[in-house]
Amino acid sequence: MSTIAAIATPPGIGGIALLRLSGPEAHTIASQHLRLTPCPGPHPSASYALFRNGNTVLDEVVVTCYRAPHSYTGEDMVEISCHGSLYVQQAILQSLIDSGARLAEPGEYTRRAFLNGKLNLSQAEAVADLIDSTNAGSHQLAISQLRGGYAQQLSQLRDQFVQLASLLELELDFSQEDVEFASRSQLLQLLDTVEGIAQQLLESFSLGNAIKNGVPVAIVGRPNVGKSTLLNALVGEERAIVSNIAGTTRDTIEDTLTLGGITFRFIDTAGLRHSPDTIESLGIERSYRAIAQAQIVLYLTDTAHLASLQQEIADLKAQVDLTGKRLILLLNKIDADPAFQSQLPSQAVIPLSAKTGTGLDRLRQLLSNPYTAPTTGQPILSNLRHYQALQKMLSATHLVRQGLTHGLPADLVIIDLRDALYHLGTITGQVTSNEILGSIFHRFCIGK
Repeated sequence: MSTIAAIATPPGIGGIALLRLSGPEAHTIASQHLRLTPCPGPHPSASYALFRNGNTVLDEVVVTCYRAPHSYTGEDMVEISCHGSLYVQQAILQSLIDSGARLAEPGEYTRRAFLNGKLNLSQAEAVADLIDSTNAGSHQLAISQLRGGYAQQLSQLRDQFVQLASLLELELDFSQEDVEFASRSQLLQLLDTVEGIAQQLLESFSLGNAIKNGVPVAIVGRPNVGKSTLLNALVGEERAIVSNIAGTTRDTIEDTLTLGGITFRFIDTAGLRHSPDTIESLGIERSYRAIAQAQIVLYLTDTAHLASLQQEIADLKAQVDLTGKRLILLLNKIDADPAFQSQLPSQAVIPLSAKTGTGLDRLRQLLSNPYTAPTTGQPILSNLRHYQALQKMLSATHLVRQGLTHGLPADLVIIDLRDALYHLGTITGQVTSNEILGSIFHRFCIGK
């Protein structure tokens, strides 16, 4: 492999910046500019040095050296900590490239760590998730996966699959003797175990995806019931324009809020009604699209329109399929009518006042209750690629089960078993292709 170089810290000016060299010539290239011998011993070491380009001193730096395989990439590696000047960063990087390194591609350091056996593929993907984590929940998910997570379980199951597949393969060599090396009942028991674990992981994906990417919440209702006021109250700032004029909100407005370590993406929508106004009608169409994409629908009414609430919900269901969505009914403006302060009109409707804040704590708790950050020992699936691979694996194991149940010969059963093995292996990297690796690592930053 060639020796690669990149700036590992974010673009911009800061106190310190970090540059990385990795590859067979990392120490040689670094020594040309530092006038010291990097890594004099087998253990990582840090040294103060002057970084020179020819006779010109570019900066005072701290150099940390690693010997293969004891580095992040598993190769010889040098990390240079310099001052955060944009000029200094680029000048040092250009000097390293002029001395024989090449600019690293996105994710190439982590890709080399995978190829050199420092990480499995799901752990490598967790590195990107950890960098992208924006709340406690997504951070905990990424840490869990980086430390092995459910990949260890799937790897162990794949090993059992391999063992049984080898026995079926052995039967093919003795097909004339009608010998059965693999117990069909044992294989069916293994399928039960594999399918049970895979099904649990698949069912956890909705939670994992919500923790990782945020939960979309649509705030909907007829015009002038306080949707924009509720959005402003939840996020704590004047995010949406509020007025007494019906149809003020003509487009969707989004903002986020973190509750219990989970990010919620609130979408304020245009009021639902029949409008002759072309622009407002377009906003109402977007409202229905936002509802279709949301996991939670907050349907807002007020004390003046409570009697028509059920009809409004029926009209909404006629426009949008709410199957699988949480529908929460909210009664706003209770501060305007004292009669509603002490009496609930319905247990299914939550009273609140977006203007005064009454009932908002209860709403926040209700939103966050189903979404709890993962705990140790509780694997949660959050990666779409893994989700799709597990679905394909389950389809293959169903065919294996049908073949065993109907007494098909080993040479036919082994085809579907190999297919299941393939999809399991794509999760942890026991089966890879350049296409898979390219799709994974292209979203990494260059210095990682």
